[in-house]
Amino acid sequence: MAMFVHLTSAANAPRIRRSGIRAAGGQGGARGVYCFPVLPSHTLTHQWLRELARFGSRGGLVAVHVRLDDAQQVLVGRYTDRARGSQAAVPAAEAVRRIAALDDPRGWEVFVPRAIRPREVHRIRTAPQVVGWRYQPDAHGSPPCTCFGCRVRGGYGARRLRERLPHPLDGPPPPARVLLARVTAAGAPGDPVALRETLHWFGMRRRGPLAQLTHLAAHPDPGVREELVWAVARWSTPGVAELLDSLAEDPHSDVREAVEAVRAEE
Repeated sequence: MAMFVHLTSAANAPRIRRSGIRAAGGQGGARGVYCFPVLPSHTLTHQWLRELARFGSRGGLVAVHVRLDDAQQVLVGRYTDRARGSQAAVPAAEAVRRIAALDDPRGWEVFVPRAIRPREVHRIRTAPQVVGWRYQPDAHGSPPCTCFGCRVRGGYGARRLRERLPHPLDGPPPPARVLLARVTAAGAPGDPVALRETLHWFGMRRRGPLAQLTHLAAHPDPGVREELVWAVARWSTPGVAELLDSLAEDPHSDVREAVEAVRAEE
């Protein structure tokens, strides 16, 4: 029998003792349970703990030890193989052998494509909450990325991190007064490149000085008018709907299509 460990919130422990581990969303629409082989190294066995703890848990995380039949088919591979669909389908015993033979098994995982039955749960015990890596293996010592795709919205210290390491494209945006000064400095009717860059930053805000930007709806460059659509589309500022109504009648097709796109998302 192959032994694996599944990390989950301590609040789930009573339910797991009664009815096992329920299948959750997994790969390619399949439902199942993620786990990792129990290795001689305690640190490697629980390597996913700090990464999973980043997403919150009630009462901390616990380690659920699971015994699976050696012939049970599972998927094994590195977490980066998920998107490529290149994790290998092998028996559970082979998954343990492959991971144990690696020089560096950090970031590897096993996916059981079904729920875990109560009789397969060997034991549930507390786990130290400081074991493992965060973000990715070897991330310690490397500056974290604050781009829109990498950052965790609402995560602990996320705002301070973005302020300390601002991303050149994804912010945080400069204050509104600074952006308005850039609009003024762009001149009249205004340098299109400078205005598009400024409107890009305005688009990251939830509200904005709409009255000071409405004149850009008449800018001769259609790229500026299109960027204005994307900048104000998600603002809660009164008057946005009326501005979009006027831009929906713009003579340039790119501007009209931008208005249709943002309204289709509502």
